[in-house]
Amino acid sequence: MNTNIKRHPFHIVDPSPWPFLGSISALGLTLGAVLYFHGFNKGELLLFSSFIHLLLVCYGWWRDVIDEATFQGCHTKKVQRGLRIGMILFIVSEAMFFFSLFWAFFHSSLAPVVEIACAWPPYGIRPLHTWGLPLTNTFTLLASAASITLSHRALMLHKYKQAKHSLVVTIELAICFTIFQYTEYIESEFCINDAVYGSVFFLLTGFHGLHVIIGTIFLFICYLRHCECHFTARRHLGFEMAIWYWHFVDVVWIFVFVFVYWWGNTIPFNIMKMDDFLYYATNPYSNFYKERLMTCPKCHTRFVHKTWGVS
Repeated sequence: MNTNIKRHPFHIVDPSPWPFLGSISALGLTLGAVLYFHGFNKGELLLFSSFIHLLLVCYGWWRDVIDEATFQGCHTKKVQRGLRIGMILFIVSEAMFFFSLFWAFFHSSLAPVVEIACAWPPYGIRPLHTWGLPLTNTFTLLASAASITLSHRALMLHKYKQAKHSLVVTIELAICFTIFQYTEYIESEFCINDAVYGSVFFLLTGFHGLHVIIGTIFLFICYLRHCECHFTARRHLGFEMAIWYWHFVDVVWIFVFVFVYWWGNTIPFNIMKMDDFLYYATNPYSNFYKERLMTCPKCHTRFVHKTWGVS
């Protein structure tokens, strides 16, 4: 009797070295980052080598997965359903991660502490112009969402050439977004250590930018698989997951633009000169003084008299 016949629709994975090697790479990456951040000698060498090793592990692992799905036929409908559930749970975990970052943003902006003059953005911070590069990036990501949807639609209609061209447009728009984001960081007049505003701003936008880069790599791999004819109208699970991830990145950016760039930049009195600010803050007849005094008398008094040394 042949005992090698599979009598179930599930995929029993063969023994693989990639999980163990991946854990070693993650450990080295963490230790290298800690050593580098604390100024230890050769810390950057461990960090860089572990990162390269992790990339090689990812390449080997994902190559095996693509081979099992495309050429060995191991991904049955049951397996695909499990992979879809796993991708959904991964996106939910990413949503919870960004929820924690937005929690930090609203905790700092809705009730600013006295150290930042009970104002948001804090005094001295000149925020980025909402209707400049941020709005351009918004339109860029929205256009990429439309193009990736068009690519998926073309694939479903067996228009493989149109699907490939639309995917190329999506990748180009993603690269443009990253370049615009880098330009925005260069032109900003504040940095990550400029009060809580700088920390929260660069943490939120930086991690979103990292997700954009990961999504761009995801889409580029899908493009290479398109060129190798790995996807059909009925079997394109990897491409479908890339689309889900890219739409998630788009939705997160909408929240970032509305709350961080638009709503978070509407508080006045944040770009005045020091003398003008002290005049408005200490003049009992100014509207700024009256508003702050009515909103939080204790914070206003502590800020003016203790932080700035005004008597």
